[in-house]
Amino acid sequence: MTERTPTEPLSPLGADSPADIYRRFLADLFGVMAYGELSAFERMSSDARFSPTLHDRTVLGALAVREYEHFERVSAHLQELGLDPEEAMRPFQPSVDAFHDRTKPADWFESLMKFYVTDAISDDFYQAVAARLDPETASLVLGLQEAEPTGGVLEARLQQALADDPRLASRLALWGRRLVGEALTQAQRVLLERAVLGGLLQGTVQGIYEDEVKMLFAALTRSHSRRMNRLGLTA
Repeated sequence: MTERTPTEPLSPLGADSPADIYRRFLADLFGVMAYGELSAFERMSSDARFSPTLHDRTVLGALAVREYEHFERVSAHLQELGLDPEEAMRPFQPSVDAFHDRTKPADWFESLMKFYVTDAISDDFYQAVAARLDPETASLVLGLQEAEPTGGVLEARLQQALADDPRLASRLALWGRRLVGEALTQAQRVLLERAVLGGLLQGTVQGIYEDEVKMLFAALTRSHSRRMNRLGLTA
């Protein structure tokens, strides 16, 4: 792909050169990433209070701290782009908050499943996007995912919970299906409202663009199904 220089300041919004489109795409990409990390930190640290054991509380607290560290890294990169992190996050606040309002867990185990499902889908989405980014930006995005222990920790705890109480299986399977539907709908809404992939697929004809988006969401759904299978749940 064409080499880009994402650390240059953004040009005025009226400009529409490929470089300007790409920079605005980066503003949206890191804006939604930053707000996602901040929201994860807030909810994970809050829900840790309801953990059934002190060990669980400690583990979730540590994961929450990691989410905040990621938020700080993304915010710092936004500042390197010459952007205000709060301004970059603001367009995504209503829809992300609405998603969390629609998917309030009934208990700690549903909260754990929500973290597991949404964190994994986000990781899959950003990894797919990273394949189209310039090397510097891709390195930052993939570095956040590689340093992320959340998925493995949550999967192990869910497996333990299901082994300890098999009655949880049907409820968590149903909850997982609802979560993936809401999460994918939320991701599609962001793509439509902010054209988040527009900076990557600029110049692509409409039909091919739509096919690329469909393939992306099909891949996200398949990955979710594999994760549910590892838990012994029906996706």
